[in-house]
Amino acid sequence: MLERAGVPTVSICTDAFVVPARAMADVYGAPEFEFVTIPHPIASLSPPQIEANVRPVISEVVRILAGG
Repeated sequence: MLERAGVPTVSICTDAFVVPARAMADVYGAPEFEFVTIPHPIASLSPPQIEANVRPVISEVVRILAGG
């Protein structure tokens, strides 16, 4: 919804949710919607561990936000 309003967004999900994320993008009429994945699970991780999982995908997040 934010994307449709012109607000650049990026979704980050764990790799266990790739299929549902793709399905939701299709349902909302955005089959080309890009998202970034990080390793699953994250619920039991500490903030530094989550940061370690996110750090490798930061350039991808920036690329998507920049529209590239």
